[in-house]
Amino acid sequence: MATETVMLGHGSGGTMMKRIIDEVFFAAYGNDDLLKGDDAAVLPALEAGQRLAYSTDSFVVTPHFFPGGDIGRLAVCGTVNDVATSGATPLYLTCAFILEEGFPLEDLRRICASMASAAKEAGVRIVTGDTKVVNRGHGDGIFINTSGVGTLAPSINLGGAQCRPGDKVLVSGTLGDHGITIMSCREGLNFSTTLESDAAPLNHLIAAVLEAAPAVRCFRDPTRGGLASTLNELASQASVDITVEEDAVPVKSEVLGACEMLGYDVFQVANEGKMVCVVAPEQAQAALAAMRRSPYGQDAAIIGEVTEMRADRGPKVFLRTAFGSTRILDMLVGEQLPRIC
Repeated sequence: MATETVMLGHGSGGTMMKRIIDEVFFAAYGNDDLLKGDDAAVLPALEAGQRLAYSTDSFVVTPHFFPGGDIGRLAVCGTVNDVATSGATPLYLTCAFILEEGFPLEDLRRICASMASAAKEAGVRIVTGDTKVVNRGHGDGIFINTSGVGTLAPSINLGGAQCRPGDKVLVSGTLGDHGITIMSCREGLNFSTTLESDAAPLNHLIAAVLEAAPAVRCFRDPTRGGLASTLNELASQASVDITVEEDAVPVKSEVLGACEMLGYDVFQVANEGKMVCVVAPEQAQAALAAMRRSPYGQDAAIIGEVTEMRADRGPKVFLRTAFGSTRILDMLVGEQLPRIC
């Protein structure tokens, strides 16, 4: 039998990534906090009643610069958003660089300036870091790791396991912008209008939604694996089904056209500045209005509903298509767009 090796699909956000997490990382050091499967761990702080949310992420996107952002903006926004999904207020970031010998210092300065700008917009500080340099040909120019920490109010308890039948599913804007922007840069695709990455810090949007709709069950950013993988993760955590209305999902025509041309499922394409929110039905409209008041939520929509899971099978996510039929919306299998974030 051939020796198993790491493949690109193990970093896709889909079923292969879930398998390596379950069979390698969880098997080695799984604990109650880690096994919850949320984007940020919520931890007790030093003072009674205080809690911390902590998260870490690494960024390996190529190209390093693209319309709407760069690897530095991604690094800050991605970690800010992961911390914020817990309902916490992000405060501090760490930043570690792995640089390849020969990487232009001017590009590094440009990336650092972008990170500073994104951190200022989010209201966080980069307070510590690390730098390593690897031999030429061994690092793809630059890799960045960021970790983030924030404080969490005692009354907030969010997570995928909180989803309940009847809850509404919201998304804060159009799907697939980031993934298709990256692919268009790599392949030289041209569109009639400018398509940009959606990379953005969403902590202020999340805070506004929580203020308007305290009955939010969870937030989750649909990055690798896209909306399909995110909803399948939530369904699995809560042992529920989720049904999405295709006509309700906001997608730009250029993104949809590119997906059709390239054979991609827009529901599996990565996003870097969108947020999925599951909320109690009576507060769905309030949550939607709060999203739409944010500059990053103007295309927000209610796209589906949480339903009871059938007792004779596991959790499923369904897409009710524009033609009136219903199909299963699966997690991404393998790697659709490598090196996307």
